Amino acid sequence: MKKKLNVGLLNDSFPPVIDGVANVTLNYARIIEEKYGHAVVATPYYPDAVDSYPFPVIRYRSVNTTKLVGYRAGYPFSASAMEQLEREHLDIIHSHCPIISTFLARTLRKTAEAPIVLTYHTKFDIDIARDIRPELLQKAAIRLLVKNIEACDEVWVVSRGAGENLKSLGYEGEYRVMENGVDFPRGRVCAEACQEISRSCHIAGGKTVFLFVGRLMWYKGIRLILDALARLKKQGLSFVMLFVGDGMDRREMEEYAEQLGIWQDCVFTGAVHDREKLRAYFCRADLFLFPSTFDTNGIVVREAAACGLASVLIRGSCAAEGVADGRNGYLIDEDAAALAACLSSRMKDLPGTRQAGERAMEELYLSWDESVRRAWERYHVVLERCRSDGWAERESGRDEVFEVISDGIDLLNKIRRANTEIKNKGVSLYDRFLENRER
Repeated sequence: MKKKLNVGLLNDSFPPVIDGVANVTLNYARIIEEKYGHAVVATPYYPDAVDSYPFPVIRYRSVNTTKLVGYRAGYPFSASAMEQLEREHLDIIHSHCPIISTFLARTLRKTAEAPIVLTYHTKFDIDIARDIRPELLQKAAIRLLVKNIEACDEVWVVSRGAGENLKSLGYEGEYRVMENGVDFPRGRVCAEACQEISRSCHIAGGKTVFLFVGRLMWYKGIRLILDALARLKKQGLSFVMLFVGDGMDRREMEEYAEQLGIWQDCVFTGAVHDREKLRAYFCRADLFLFPSTFDTNGIVVREAAACGLASVLIRGSCAAEGVADGRNGYLIDEDAAALAACLSSRMKDLPGTRQAGERAMEELYLSWDESVRRAWERYHVVLERCRSDGWAERESGRDEVFEVISDGIDLLNKIRRANTEIKNKGVSLYDRFLENRER
């Protein structure tokens, strides 16, 4: 039996934020604390956070940037947060975000003498292109991102597609695929729980139910869903589309559904925090729609599989890895006509669709217990390798954290100059950033 470890889990998002990577961090911490040693989470401060967990959560200073990027931006060089983390005597530092959290990880590595494992979850080039407009600044931000990743001791990716995306950004190191799991048990909820979903969402008997779960952002492929549903409507087909989640583009999506004439067929539930209720949504649906080419792993696809629900995915996307078309899911081209044709076909063969869901449950399901067990095994390999290489020599030669910090400050200054030139109602984005600062 390998020894228990003290693991620092660093991520820019954590409850009350709800997203896939926050869920990953929460489950790593929960299972490590239960089975493999001690976990501590370090994450930005949120004013409405209630950290009643069986493991400590260390919050460091943050800035309110939710209107700009949907999240608060952390300030990772807090002396008090660093002192608290040092008292945890960490064996491994595991960062789940390659920017702010990894700045903190690299600073902490100096004193903790603990190696850094980084998991690359998200296609950050898409986020950068969305949030930083001038192309010159986008390139600078990506260079900073890659430099931060290359400074880590081992890099994990959640899918082969995520690894290829990382390589496309200029990363030249090695990576290891370490898949995320789900916290749903394998199996369906009781009939009463499904009936409650039908009542609350006013789902009439005999209607096919489609489901999307995730952040309501256009880049998740939701326009494709709405356009395909409009085609079904014109064919006279009857359905209910459940959108479970929230996001910056929700209002535009609701307006677009109304323009297409399918508003009455769609239910926007908002975010669902109760995991058992979320399971009930998956179990009530007939098919899960996830035509996203943005997501690198798609935990929601495994959540659907846990509930015996087959997914419709874009052929060649990261979320589609492991899915065999027509067997445990359905693969389509990234086209509204293709999605509409698939949905129409599945509506005519719901028994066959349910059989595909049963096979997804057997073939795609991966529990968080198994995922974290694999991570814990790998932590020990990383530790042994770093110790055998000679920690002090390797660390002094590789860590350029202060150079990276300098690059980051320089990048912020460039953003300030650029955004000052493009005024938004007389106030630059950077000035708004400063005005919204909160502890």
